[in-house]
Amino acid sequence: MPRFRRLLRWTLITFLVLSLAGLAGLGFLYYTVSSKLPDIQSLRNVELQEPLYVYASDGRLIGLFGETRRYPVQIAQVPAQVKQAFVAAEDSRFYEHNGVDPTGIARAVWQIVSRKEGRVAGGSTITQQVARQWFLSSEYSYTRKLVEMMLAMRIEKMLSKDEILELYLNKSFFGNRSYGIAAAAEYYYGKTLDQLTLAETATLVSALKFPSSGNPISNPGRNQERSAYVVERMREDGYVTAAEAAQAKAEPMHAKPHERPVEVHAPYVAEMVRQEMIARFGPEALTKGYHVTTTLDSALQAGANDAVRDGLGLYDHRHGWNGVEQHFDVAADADAATLATHLRGIVAQNGLVPTIVARTGDDGSATVVTVDGREIVLPASSSKWTGRTPAKLFTRGDLARVRAGKNEGEYVIEQIPRAQAALVSLDAGNGALRALVGGYSFAGNKFNRATQARRQPGSSFKPFLYAAAFEKGFNPASIVLDAPVVFRDRRGHMWRPQNDGGGFRGPMRLREALVQSRNLVSVRLLDGIGVPFARQYISQFGFEEAELPPNLSMSLGSASLTPLSMARGYAVFANGGSRVTPWFIDEVKDREGNVVFKENPATACRGCGQGQYGSSAPASQVVDGFNFGPAQAAKPPAPVTDAPQPAEKPADPNMVTAPRAIDERTAYQLTSMMRDVVQRGTGTAARVLGREDVGGKTGSTNEHRDAWFSGFGGPYATVVWVGRDNFQSLGYREYGGRAALPIWIDYMRVALKDKPVALNDPPDGMVQATLNGVTEWVKVEDMDRIHEYDLYGPEDAVPDEEAFDIF
Repeated sequence: MPRFRRLLRWTLITFLVLSLAGLAGLGFLYYTVSSKLPDIQSLRNVELQEPLYVYASDGRLIGLFGETRRYPVQIAQVPAQVKQAFVAAEDSRFYEHNGVDPTGIARAVWQIVSRKEGRVAGGSTITQQVARQWFLSSEYSYTRKLVEMMLAMRIEKMLSKDEILELYLNKSFFGNRSYGIAAAAEYYYGKTLDQLTLAETATLVSALKFPSSGNPISNPGRNQERSAYVVERMREDGYVTAAEAAQAKAEPMHAKPHERPVEVHAPYVAEMVRQEMIARFGPEALTKGYHVTTTLDSALQAGANDAVRDGLGLYDHRHGWNGVEQHFDVAADADAATLATHLRGIVAQNGLVPTIVARTGDDGSATVVTVDGREIVLPASSSKWTGRTPAKLFTRGDLARVRAGKNEGEYVIEQIPRAQAALVSLDAGNGALRALVGGYSFAGNKFNRATQARRQPGSSFKPFLYAAAFEKGFNPASIVLDAPVVFRDRRGHMWRPQNDGGGFRGPMRLREALVQSRNLVSVRLLDGIGVPFARQYISQFGFEEAELPPNLSMSLGSASLTPLSMARGYAVFANGGSRVTPWFIDEVKDREGNVVFKENPATACRGCGQGQYGSSAPASQVVDGFNFGPAQAAKPPAPVTDAPQPAEKPADPNMVTAPRAIDERTAYQLTSMMRDVVQRGTGTAARVLGREDVGGKTGSTNEHRDAWFSGFGGPYATVVWVGRDNFQSLGYREYGGRAALPIWIDYMRVALKDKPVALNDPPDGMVQATLNGVTEWVKVEDMDRIHEYDLYGPEDAVPDEEAFDIF
């Protein structure tokens, strides 16, 4: 055999063997890799991480929660130009290949051959990128590349091109926590996809390459270079004309952060919703795209924000300038940009913007620098309330808080108030939260004083005690002595409670005692009805019995209660005696719009679930040695049927009726008395509202540590607390009527606008009678046991054997 033929034969044999070995190797590799491929059927039911959305009752946005910004869009909502930009830049043959582009592979192979080392660029189609985003890690290896290609081909067989592109546009990361093209458009430009220009679209496409280090904010220069390439690729593929491309390349970079606009400022409520959603649905509540509608009223919340801000501002101005908040050591030659660096990390609080003083002028002015390096001149008049000019208040390097004035470009000097405040407003009929402010600034301090701060309510607690006394047979006309009284505890300590401001007024009717907030009357009243009964009865307003002091100090409001619990208690008076439960989440929908939760709150119903006259419990006949006679109903002037009458039923058969807390007649009496507090008592400032249905009670504690006004008007029960977090005094004569009531009035002015006046008609089972020189509505069964209650007693009223714990 000739040598050539022998060589040819061995060559063919060698080729055949190598080919078979190669095919066997590829088959083995395919088998090995394919057995490890993930199930791509999950792409048909994919769940993209999406933040938690929180809305007010009218659908306006309160807050967004989640680690990622993502607003998924359907491919039909994506403008053609946006799709074309991605295809031109990332995969020009996207609509032609089957998941793997041979041209791209050839380019990658050539890079391997030519460069010999280093990471190979290019070669990945959009489908391959989807496979990598959903199923693979970012680790680079040839095996992973093969898996990626095989997954891409499977995806192409299962999904359409538009479905693949939709996944790609919604999954891709664009930097700054923005996932998906819609979130990127909103964050960088504050626009929806259909509002983007060609140049803006190109910058977003360019951010994909280096989302952290090459987005249009972190590195605009690098991004602009890549953007020009994207526009040029669109021109080459015929998507845009040369003129359009030139115009896009000439457009200056103008991206800047745009957070999704919050339409209703209620950060404390938003945080309450976040915590509640996690408690109900687990940590994934922040990533599953739930949409939560709250009970919050947008207009009322805005009114509450303004009232707290202005009220604390007035309080703070009364007590003068508090001194410089902070001072920075700055170089003598530091320019505005250098000065501004000292402000990083210092947040604005309730419109008070931090600035740093650059210099002061001989005319009393001061020039300050904002965090963005802008200079503002503060004239001498900008600090008029302090009694000094800015030049007298500050030196170079001081931190100065300013807020926008009434006129454009005008700024005034302010300071963060020394006091804090909380406001809670409930719909008294069903407990729905309509407005809540937990402090002066959520940015400055996230502690929610409306729900977490336990403070002594002082005299604003007295209506609950009076209600307990009325259950025992007292009424607004009952006379109790306002005179000194002394109690001794088991350790021999003497307690001599005093009226605020001193002085005693002798025997007085309970209506007048509440209107004038007489402490000694309250002490005698609690002593008369007994502390154990009072604690049990008052707990029916929604308080925990354990949080009510087991001693006579409870009569002066020594319990530690939250503003929210006080508002719940006052709602009982306003709604006719029913105990409602505060709630703030009305509805929860999933990302598809399906309702997964809908609240059906228990609602107050006057006359529902009561006996003949609506008593919450039978009146006791003997109370701590005081005989009130038989607890039988007397005949009123108008005929009343002796037999029990069926209770009214709610008009809506689906309505859940709130449990009765107190007798509806007791609620009527206390409501009437607290309206008198506004008309001629400690709350007369509220008469400015010009409504007869406004009532409430002021509250102050020792050394003016706490100031309260709790009350109602129209459909709302509203409580305002003012105090200091460190329990220091608010200052001389900072009573509830001075520190808290103005905030309450400003809020209720907004809340009651266009609301009808709430009626307070006496319910069945009451009779009008003249007692102790006045005409009052009293319960019919009390008429047989009306007499002079001997609650006077000598100064040493409690003998040794009856001594008990006062505190």
